[in-house]
Amino acid sequence: MNTLRLALLSLAALAAIFLGWTYLHQPAALTAGSQRGRTSPQEVAAMRRAIERNVAGATDYAGFFDRLKSAFPAEYEGFVTRAAERAAVAGETPNADALMIEAARELRSSHGVLAAKAEGPALDHFFEAKRAMLDALAAKDQALCVDFLYGGGNGDFAAFSRDHRSLLADMANAGLDAINDGQAKRVERDAPNDEDFHTLENALRAQGVSNAAIGALLDGKAPNPPLDDGEMCQAGQIFLQTLAALPEAARRRIYGFAVELMAHS
Repeated sequence: MNTLRLALLSLAALAAIFLGWTYLHQPAALTAGSQRGRTSPQEVAAMRRAIERNVAGATDYAGFFDRLKSAFPAEYEGFVTRAAERAAVAGETPNADALMIEAARELRSSHGVLAAKAEGPALDHFFEAKRAMLDALAAKDQALCVDFLYGGGNGDFAAFSRDHRSLLADMANAGLDAINDGQAKRVERDAPNDEDFHTLENALRAQGVSNAAIGALLDGKAPNPPLDDGEMCQAGQIFLQTLAALPEAARRRIYGFAVELMAHS
């Protein structure tokens, strides 16, 4: 299997890192609570009002929902309706963090492919927001950082998002910016090539990333024996920093392809 083929498979595995998958793939958060069976239209309507109050009251998130409603009104309406129906069944109003996570996830699924066609600055900003999230995780808890690298999720992530709402909002808004830009600009890019990934791997080694860590990052599997959380977390940070420092054409080829993979994952 040649280098490019391996690299493409690697990017598929790394979609978790690029998207912040841990935060944007938790639909169960909207359905917490006991299932109560059938609900009435009045209960659903009441839950819808409660949901919209929760969102409006979360200042970090309110702007994203306003933009989503303006740019994609049908998607916004469908999201709020589904969330209200599930909440009515559960008998519990979802909090603003759960709503933000699910709305961003649904937007990625429905329109994320458009972000791959965004112009360079919008793509760069999209990945800068992912890097900021990873850096914040690394500063708080290296085990949590590693879990994020591999797309894991647990209760600690929910607590983290509550305490770092601005980061979650930045990620979601950067994604929406890239989608809007791609919808307008429709930039066509070549796929990344062997040289792009060879440059990336060499740059990682030059920054002291071990072969074991590079292999873990590029195949998306935990090394055996496992690396120390500190080493693996730092390797992930260096990975995103190194991508950001690649020559512009190579960087954006990889970014565009990664975004396209995310949309289909």
